[in-house]
Amino acid sequence: MIGGAEVSLARKAVASATRVVVKVGSSSLTTAEGGLDPARLDALVDALAARRAAGSQIVLVSSGAIAAGLAPLGLTRRPKDLATQQAAASVGQLALAHAYGNSFGRYSLTVGQVLLTADDVVRRSHYRNAQRTFSRLLALGVVPVVNENDTVATEEIRFGDNDRLAALVAHLVGADALFLLSDVDALYDGDPRLADARRVTEVGGPDDVDGVRAGTGGALGTGGMASKLAAATLAASAGIPVLLAGATDAARALGTPTSGTPTSGTPTPGTPAVGTAFAATGTRLTARRFWLGYAADANGTLVLDDGAVAAVVNRRRSLLAAGITAVEGTFEAGDVVELANLTGQVVARGVVAYDAAELPALIGRSSHELPAEHRREVVHADDLVSLHRP
Repeated sequence: MIGGAEVSLARKAVASATRVVVKVGSSSLTTAEGGLDPARLDALVDALAARRAAGSQIVLVSSGAIAAGLAPLGLTRRPKDLATQQAAASVGQLALAHAYGNSFGRYSLTVGQVLLTADDVVRRSHYRNAQRTFSRLLALGVVPVVNENDTVATEEIRFGDNDRLAALVAHLVGADALFLLSDVDALYDGDPRLADARRVTEVGGPDDVDGVRAGTGGALGTGGMASKLAAATLAASAGIPVLLAGATDAARALGTPTSGTPTSGTPTPGTPAVGTAFAATGTRLTARRFWLGYAADANGTLVLDDGAVAAVVNRRRSLLAAGITAVEGTFEAGDVVELANLTGQVVARGVVAYDAAELPALIGRSSHELPAEHRREVVHADDLVSLHRP
């Protein structure tokens, strides 16, 4: 756990955020049978609209399309095969968008649907296009409602869960904070249904979650606490503070005081702070560096010796052939690859300047030993992002 001053900084950061991404899970919007729950959805929108009225821009990442499509299709549980999931999403997406449109309409707010696949974040050109779309929607006063495009996504190009999607979107739109709302009120170090599970109120860094045993998703969703913890850690490491809370606590989490100033779960006397606050642990990366580090697919791995790891991670130098001990995978010049140390830990990612087939003859050799055409960097410092804290 972290001290009081740091706790205050983490919660003040989410309270004062002027552009926020809010993610809500399927189980927080639907009935046990799979249909949308209008009362739950309206309660969420009430909290979002209040935060909007207090001066914040809102981007909503909403699960629930597949779950909302179950009842109309006569299905009693989430399908396991991709084709039926896509069919349910096709039906449910319309119901979800219509419900949000009507609910936000109570506050004279316009919503815009944004459906993304992993391809839209992995491909650099798509990433820039998505940035422009979000920027224009927000400038026009629209509340973007984001979901994975389940109707066309395949197993190979899925985000896996909307928690990771929310973390990526938070950076893509330049958010000041990320809110992860679910059916659990906070992060616990074990199963929250068990009496010995301890509530974690503040996370200042990786050491604070070392003992956490997070579970996976339930019947209606694909996430679970493990995916939320991973998403929160990803966002925090990229300089974005996170508040993880229960969807039923959305009003307190987002902060809806009568004064008009967001409080975002800061405690009032005699009541515990809402949810779990994750302090930003890293510096905010440029869009390109974040894409390199967290969004782009890696097509291979370069294993580095200790000297090369120190140069890349500690001194932010370019990677030279002399520091590489092994090449794994199939890739071409211009692809993103992972850089790992001798124990297999990934310490950085970057754009490689050689094809995989070219490198075996070059690795371990100093630049002066190589032909002139091969004396360039394997990964240039400008195309490299460290993922490891020195």
